[in-house]
Amino acid sequence: MTNPLLTDAPLPRFKEIEAAHVEPAIRQLLDDNRAEIAGLLATGANRWDTLVVPLERMHHRLARAWSPAGHLNGVMNSDELRAAYNACLPLLTAYHTELGQNADLCAAYQAVMDTEGARLAPEQRKVVENALRDFRLAGVSLPPDRKQRFGEVMERLATAQAKFDENVLDATNAWSRHVTDEREIEGLPANARHRARAAAAAAGKDGWVLSLDPPTYQAVMTHCANEALRREVYEAWVTRASDRGPHGGQWDNSPLMAGILALRHEAANLVGFANFAEYSLATKMARDPAEVIEFLQRLARVSRPAAEREFRELEQFAGRELAAWDVAYYSERLKNERLQVSEEALRPYFPVPRVLAGLFTVISRLYGVRIVANAAIEAYHPDVRYFDVLDRDGTPRGGFFLDLYARPKKRGGAWMDECVGRIQLAGTSALPVAYLVCNFAPPVGGQPSLLTHQDVLTLFHEFGHGFHHLLTRVSVPSIAGINGVPWDAVELPSQFMENFAWRDEVLPLISAHVETGEALPHEMLARLQASRTFQAGMQTVRQLEFALFDFRLHAEYSPGQAPRVAETLAEVREMVAVVRPPEFNRFPNSFQHVFSGGYAAGYYSYKWAEVLSADAFGAFEEHGVFDVATARRFLHSILERGGSRDAMEAFVEFRGRKPEIEPLLRQMGLAA
Repeated sequence: MTNPLLTDAPLPRFKEIEAAHVEPAIRQLLDDNRAEIAGLLATGANRWDTLVVPLERMHHRLARAWSPAGHLNGVMNSDELRAAYNACLPLLTAYHTELGQNADLCAAYQAVMDTEGARLAPEQRKVVENALRDFRLAGVSLPPDRKQRFGEVMERLATAQAKFDENVLDATNAWSRHVTDEREIEGLPANARHRARAAAAAAGKDGWVLSLDPPTYQAVMTHCANEALRREVYEAWVTRASDRGPHGGQWDNSPLMAGILALRHEAANLVGFANFAEYSLATKMARDPAEVIEFLQRLARVSRPAAEREFRELEQFAGRELAAWDVAYYSERLKNERLQVSEEALRPYFPVPRVLAGLFTVISRLYGVRIVANAAIEAYHPDVRYFDVLDRDGTPRGGFFLDLYARPKKRGGAWMDECVGRIQLAGTSALPVAYLVCNFAPPVGGQPSLLTHQDVLTLFHEFGHGFHHLLTRVSVPSIAGINGVPWDAVELPSQFMENFAWRDEVLPLISAHVETGEALPHEMLARLQASRTFQAGMQTVRQLEFALFDFRLHAEYSPGQAPRVAETLAEVREMVAVVRPPEFNRFPNSFQHVFSGGYAAGYYSYKWAEVLSADAFGAFEEHGVFDVATARRFLHSILERGGSRDAMEAFVEFRGRKPEIEPLLRQMGLAA
């Protein structure tokens, strides 16, 4: 039987993919690639056409097989799929390390640069430059014993990071709270109650069952009047995968965190860096750790006084000192009283079909493409839909799977990932396809899913990533779309898109009452816009807390000593935080961005790219939100270029100058 992961079908054949297909497919592709690379080197291939193009093609093929396997492990997790995924991680890590340390392959790439460098197109030259950089980062010039150790470290790191993710997922899924007295959930919004009632019925119970899926957690924290329940849910959330809380010790990530930090530090040392923070910056816009720390501290100096003032106001409003599980609840009450705006009151105005239609209109007006549902494409879950992206003349540009709703066995959060990368090389052709994933409250009671405005911002954010991937014109997969983009610039298109969801010109397109169809009333729209800067100081210092903790943890790591996870976090909180969590808080144990995602020594990227995005959107504020010339310039300078040119050069091409921080401060209401 043909392995569905090894076919040339344009899209994954999800209905045919089984866990048993994953490891055989990956092993076969790795064997084929090794044999082909050995053949290339044996023939002395050292030109763009004879060396680089074949390697790009074979790695595109490998990515196409691994992508659906990795994606299904995140959104349809099962024991069988998890085992198959984990079996492949060391295989893939060993393969990539082996390539990165292949001195003959490195010499062949150097020969491409030496003999053809002057004749290569700019994007071709960028591919070769990136490859030579990555050979150095993989330790190509190390002696054999250190090369071997580097490979062992990277394999162990991949396995540890995957286990970290699994522990968070298992700890999240393990907790639930059965409620039989409706007074306990006073204030909980209707849609959250419907979901909890349905969960109870599915479990054969009466009443309501609360879980730790993100929509339920946020609903309880923001709206439940019962402080004891808020505290209970908060504790379950912030102690996931730790030594504390309702499942304390069962999936404790503490040993994994220590191991991950040690392995990262060792890997960085092996290839000549003082610490993992320096290693991380070798592929980013920021030049050195001092620049990152100064950037974050400058934002802290601006935002901390505002955050302190906001928190004092909140405690005055509540009439008492507030614990961490009180903050979201009283913030929502204060926002409602001061601005007469409530996320729950806004929900009926943001039904998913209306939001999507408006979002598609925005993208069409900006970039001249059409988004069309394609029901003929099979997806991996009944909730998931597929859409084609077409030029105005109907020419296909790509497509995306849209997976919006929370469900069991699905990783929390929101993300975009590559399903298929764009390639146009020597007879190999594929258009880009993306996965766009959120964890919104699913439809209930015959109504479509109703979003908060915060949900809308999340959706716009992920579409920003998605169309960075989908609108690329780069033909070489390693620098097409989001590939090859410095990690501290990759959030530019996503955070840029969030700005549109606040605008007068856009809000009427994405809002209409789910029952009456009436537009969002003007006064409500104005109050919503006024809420953008509500507690901006508190929100900013929260992100700075995450960013400084992450960066310092990697920059200050000292081998031979226990990792200072709790101590570093306490020091950072002393410097920037205004809300002090309780002693039992174990936030790092579920900090997936840093311990299992791509943001290690890079969480600062969100704020770094926010400076870029606010300044970029300033051009639209100057010329008009739907100004065609400005939108086309953003498309051509940023979105279509992918990682084919220096990120700063691309920004300067669009904006006419280097980025400035003032637009972000104005946007947050902190300019004064």
